[in-house]
Amino acid sequence: MKRAIYPGSFDPVTFGHLDIIKRSSRLFDEIVVGVLNNSSKNALFSIDERVNMIKELTKDMPNVKVDSFEGLLVDYAKQIDATVVIRGLRAVTDFEYELQIAQVNHVELPELETIFLTTSLNYSYLSSTVVREFASYGGDISRFVPAEIVPLVEEKYKVK
Repeated sequence: MKRAIYPGSFDPVTFGHLDIIKRSSRLFDEIVVGVLNNSSKNALFSIDERVNMIKELTKDMPNVKVDSFEGLLVDYAKQIDATVVIRGLRAVTDFEYELQIAQVNHVELPELETIFLTTSLNYSYLSSTVVREFASYGGDISRFVPAEIVPLVEEKYKVK
């Protein structure tokens, strides 16, 4: 079985993330959405909230599992027996950073391959950072995240 991991902070999960999850789920037997618990970042949502959001949004995708991890991606990949990392690319600047990370991961774990999926054009501008920034000023984020996520983000910023 080919198991791939799609790692990220998903704070919050966006339509762009879901697009990559759906597309990659057609390519592999199992996709593990690995929600990174990075204690050095001040996340909007707790790790459990992020995991639960993604579980709810992917419940109709039988080969998508959602889990959390901390530490090095290569260690987590070994732990869950994943052989592929999925990364989404929006722009050339994403590629430069992601290529460097992929090469380091490959040095540490040569059997771990990284596959880059370009984002769909309609999500090429979208990031969780944009969503948080927009929401913090009371902006309408309904074009960026699923309807189920909008009130959760608004609640965090106490806006409507």
